[in-house]
Amino acid sequence: MVGSSRGRLTELDALRGIGALCVLTFHYSTRFHELFPQASHVPFSFPGGNYRVLLFFTISGFAIFFTLDRIRTVADFVVNRFARLYPAYLVAMLLTLSIEYVAHATQLLIGPVDILANITMLQGFAFIPEVDGAYWTLTVEIAFYFCMIAIWKFVGIRRLEPILALWLAVRSVYWFWPDMPERIVMLLVLRYTPFFVIGMLAYRIWSGQRTMRQQMPYAAMALLSIATIETWDVTIVGCVLVAAFVALIHGHMRFLSLRPLVWLGGISYSFYLIHQHVGFVVMLEFAKAGYSPWIGFAAAFLVALTLGTAINRAVERPAGEAIIAWWKRRREAQPVAADAAPSRS
Repeated sequence: MVGSSRGRLTELDALRGIGALCVLTFHYSTRFHELFPQASHVPFSFPGGNYRVLLFFTISGFAIFFTLDRIRTVADFVVNRFARLYPAYLVAMLLTLSIEYVAHATQLLIGPVDILANITMLQGFAFIPEVDGAYWTLTVEIAFYFCMIAIWKFVGIRRLEPILALWLAVRSVYWFWPDMPERIVMLLVLRYTPFFVIGMLAYRIWSGQRTMRQQMPYAAMALLSIATIETWDVTIVGCVLVAAFVALIHGHMRFLSLRPLVWLGGISYSFYLIHQHVGFVVMLEFAKAGYSPWIGFAAAFLVALTLGTAINRAVERPAGEAIIAWWKRRREAQPVAADAAPSRS
């Protein structure tokens, strides 16, 4: 059994960094050309770029336990996730809107009502357009958090694997009932359940709570769920992710722990939030000025990297830490206040 006395996996941050690079390359090559076919663009399309989110979802399945292991109540979880996601999201959204308006990027803009809905971060559940196209994955993440906190609250995670098997079984209903209401599909994360499950199974081995042999049937169920519903190429991606996370938890991917990748993984959330539409605006402006698309590509990357780093350092980390510290003080003060309150007879 893999020992549980391990610290943070730098390889996990490196994988986040790789995922962030894949996302940016896909958006700045393939997606940019799809949205702006008239603009000059780099002469390549990133192959398999649409698979990059599957890596992020698998990482989320692994990393969710770093939060669940630290909470005592549902409120703890909500505050923790709010602190982690919302401050950087709000700043990135407002900055993206400002840059779009200044550049008159009308094709990227959405209406004022849609913008107000985006402030809640719940716009995806109401099928409202996002300020930035990359934000759609936040809807999936929030739905995943909803499912996990429900499991943690009402079932517990000590016997997690049978619940995961049930979750995969519910997904099979989606195969037989393709017209299942979309909100049910979204709330239960049925399109991406196996990828979250792969990450969760890997964490349980890494933490020493389960053995590889115990997890193999559930991993096979996850892969079968992918193979029966998804296309052959997505099935291959699922197999690659299983192999990668098996290697990860057994220490065979330490070669990925390169300082630039680990660093990029550390800022990957802010970087992800700011890179797409802002990068598109930069590339459009460079194209209008007559510069090579390669220069526009490089400039967009540098702008996204700079802004992502700034948001991470100035907003994501300090605001998140301040919110968590405030909540911790408030939670610790509650028993004291209760003890100090006069009793009523």
